[in-house]
Parts: sequence; C-alpha cells; structure tokens
Amino acid sequence: MTPSPDHPRPDLETYRGERTPAGPEMSPSRAGRRVPVDALQGALAAEHAAIWVYGVTAAFVPSTLAERLDAAATAHQARRDATERMLIDAGTPPVPPEPGYRTPEPVTDAASALRLAITAETDAAAAWRSVIERSTADPDLRGAALDALTGAAVRAVRWRAAVGGTPLTVPFPGMP
Repeated sequence: MTPSPDHPRPDLETYRGERTPAGPEMSPSRAGRRVPVDALQGALAAEHAAIWVYGVTAAFVPSTLAERLDAAATAHQARRDATERMLIDAGTPPVPPEPGYRTPEPVTDAASALRLAITAETDAAAAWRSVIERSTADPDLRGAALDALTGAAVRAVRWRAAVGGTPLTVPFPGMP
C-alpha cells in the first residue's frame, strides 16, 4: 500500500489504539456473537508489527536469546492466525501486514533491538486491552484478549530485564 493522507505510512504508534483501520465497530460472527471488528483489526495490526519486529530483533541480539525470541515470534504468529480467523468468521477481511514499519529509534545493536521488542509488546498489550474494553458481552473473546495482553506484558518484562530497563513492570499493562 502506498502511503497517502487516507493511509499514512504505518508506525508502531498506530497500534497503541490511537488509530485503527476503518470498518464497522461491531459485526456478527458466523457463530452469531458480535465482535468488535475495529479493535480486532487494531490488535491484528499490532500482531503483524510484532512479528516484523522480532525478525529485525533477531539480527541484533546474541544467540543466547534466540530461543526466547523464537518463542515470542511464535506466540505472535499464533495470535495473528487466531485473530484472522475471528475476523473472517465475522465476515470481515483481515488487515494485511505492512511491508515494513517505522521504528521509534534506529536499531543498531542488541540494546536498541530489545527496546524495539519492548515497544512491540507494549503496543500489542494496548491493542488487546482495546479488545477487552469493547467485548463486554463475549466472555470467550475477553478471555482470549486477556491472555494476549498478559502474554505481551510478560514478554515486555522479560525484555526489560534483559536490557536492564527499569521499572521492570508497569502498573496497568496496555494503558497509555
């Protein structure tokens, strides 16, 4: 997609819940329940960005972190796949990944790569928090979104510990 006023070049901040792809707010799924399409599209976009981030991060971090990076990327890929299925079941085409993303700072070494991973996890937590807020009538979707938010928050803590960041935890993951 070429950047335009209607479709600006994506950046990681897009997925903090400030903007979501256009579409109906709620849509019935094939199972008959209503799903928050805009929030799910935002969460899917955050998952796409996180997968991209882990590809970049892998090029800069030591091999001692490779297993953790692989596990994080696999978790985001599984969440992406499940979210795409939810959107398809709701009759909405899933938002595709972008070919690349603007990073908040240049990635030049392991520390900057891990800070980027922290940003991706923070953004994913915010996107899933948005799904939780908008799925009050669907306990299964709220549970899945809570699992996604929790996973992102735990990974962010692990990356903060690896880079020596403080504080290691934030009081309310997903809050701006």
